[in-house]
Amino acid sequence: MADYLTVSHLTKYLKLKFDRDPYLERVYLTGQVSNFRRRPNHQYFSLKDEGAVIQATMWAGSFKKLGFDLEEGLKINVIGRVQLYEPSGTYSIIIEKAEPDGVGALALQFEQLKKKLSAAGYFAEQHKQTLPQFPKKIGVVTSVSGAVIRDIITTVSRRFPGVEILVFPTKVQGEGAAKDIVQNIRLANQRTDLDLLIVGRGGGSIEDLWAFNEESVVEAIFESRLPIISSVGHETDTTLADFVADKRAATPTAAAELATPVSKADLLAWIGERQQRAYQASLQRLRWYGQRLEKLEQSVIFRQPERLYDGFLQKLDHLTSRLNQEVAKQVGEARQRERLLSQRLLTLGLSQKVEGNKDKLTSLQRLLMSSMTSLYDSKVSRLEKAQEALMSLDTKRIVARGYAIVEKGGRPVTSVSDVQDGDTLNIAMKDGHIEVEVKNAK
Repeated sequence: MADYLTVSHLTKYLKLKFDRDPYLERVYLTGQVSNFRRRPNHQYFSLKDEGAVIQATMWAGSFKKLGFDLEEGLKINVIGRVQLYEPSGTYSIIIEKAEPDGVGALALQFEQLKKKLSAAGYFAEQHKQTLPQFPKKIGVVTSVSGAVIRDIITTVSRRFPGVEILVFPTKVQGEGAAKDIVQNIRLANQRTDLDLLIVGRGGGSIEDLWAFNEESVVEAIFESRLPIISSVGHETDTTLADFVADKRAATPTAAAELATPVSKADLLAWIGERQQRAYQASLQRLRWYGQRLEKLEQSVIFRQPERLYDGFLQKLDHLTSRLNQEVAKQVGEARQRERLLSQRLLTLGLSQKVEGNKDKLTSLQRLLMSSMTSLYDSKVSRLEKAQEALMSLDTKRIVARGYAIVEKGGRPVTSVSDVQDGDTLNIAMKDGHIEVEVKNAK
């Protein structure tokens, strides 16, 4: 008889095979991201091609080191291990590393971050500041060991001597470079003697220039109070700092030229030209105002100013006439209403009604007085009768007529059965009391 395995035993056996298979310990896989929805910690999605699909898991630690954002449909190359999950009997790949297929991770990260910051408005023209035309002091955020600072100092001194340059020594490449750039941009913004800021470095690979693509650097440039000129790399190199800066210069020399006006001789010539143009424009303006004044002096309004009021006077007369008509109309209507009310009052005969009610009131008053008198006499008679009846019940009056009251214990004796031989009784007479003892009660 065959031995039947349980599902758990079979799954454990398959998991053991998966775990011990050397070909599944480190797998290099290419596929398209599918069913991806970003989660707070670990990421769960699928990798697929034209013929198959596999579940994929990336733990939070590996996902933080990814360097680019996973997107639905993105083709990626991954390195990981294959494992079987016992409770559901499904297998999946645990991804340890991943990179875009056919394009570098930094290049993809650059495009994704550029798209994100552009959508947030960081590169919009309305946020760009105008460079000062005649700066007195320029700040430079760059490395003091490179050729960038020498080119800037040389160009500024040649074009516009007297402009001060304040250098903020900055690490522009490698670990900690982005943090150093952000710190010095914010430090420069705390000063009140700077007019603008140049941020830059020499050329290099995308890895060398990556500090200027960091989101923190872009935010620092965007939030800068000082106008910023970006000069990163050579003419063909482009970073996100170039997009967010107020002006972008292809080289350090070009940045210095943007930061300073033309040479002194050219500046003086430009000022003279502007002075002459202002003089001619003022003269032309004065002539135009003079001609206009002459025309105004010859106008009819100035020669006959009373004509200004003709229209207003006519309008005033018209409004006055309308006001008088309206007032007369309102007064007439009020008088008509007063006559109608007076006639209605006359038809009601109020005077006759008032006189009739007066007579009725007098009659009612007389009737009331008569009724009150009769009622009072009746009450007095009833009171006198009640008093007589009450007085007839007074024991003192009974005793005064020759009767006596026999009491036992303070209560009147009304029957022989109330007393016994030997009882003590009290007999009240009209002039005193007698205390007796009962000897023969019958």
